[in-house]
Amino acid sequence: MWGAREQARYQQVSEPDEQIYRPDAGEFRAVLGQFATGVTIITAVDGDEPVGVAANSFTSVSLDPPLVLFCVGQTSSTWPRIEKARKFAVNILGEHQEELSGLFAQKGADRFGQTEWHLGVGGSPVLHDTLAYLDCEFWKEYDGGDHIIVVGRVLDFGVQHDAGPLLFFRGKYGRLADTDG
Repeated sequence: MWGAREQARYQQVSEPDEQIYRPDAGEFRAVLGQFATGVTIITAVDGDEPVGVAANSFTSVSLDPPLVLFCVGQTSSTWPRIEKARKFAVNILGEHQEELSGLFAQKGADRFGQTEWHLGVGGSPVLHDTLAYLDCEFWKEYDGGDHIIVVGRVLDFGVQHDAGPLLFFRGKYGRLADTDG
């Protein structure tokens, strides 16, 4: 039988025998922080204005057709502007771009005035000096609880810089010890 702590993590739902696990948010975040991720900046153009947001929830989905996904918080003020564009670029950051990631994580910062970029073939900003980029169009969108899961079809991609990746681990930025391997 469960102790009081374990019982508190479960919530009764409509059916008496059905229970949903409800972990403590802080503990859950700490466990998820044990998984190292890369860091990306998702960019788009809203009207005439470039917009972007830092994201570390990114992965490949399919080779045929070429699909990728990222997750963005439901409360993001930048997300509705990216969604409206229906196209976006995923800019994969290198270990030398921690400051750029921080810039795109700040609300109200002049993000594009402090970095070089150009429009990709799909019309989204491609940031210079990143490890790589994927220029995408929206494919599908899914409800992911407090996040939105966005799947994009890749229109173009490229490798721009030969360096190690910028990582995020246990709530901090990190780097690989050896990238020449």
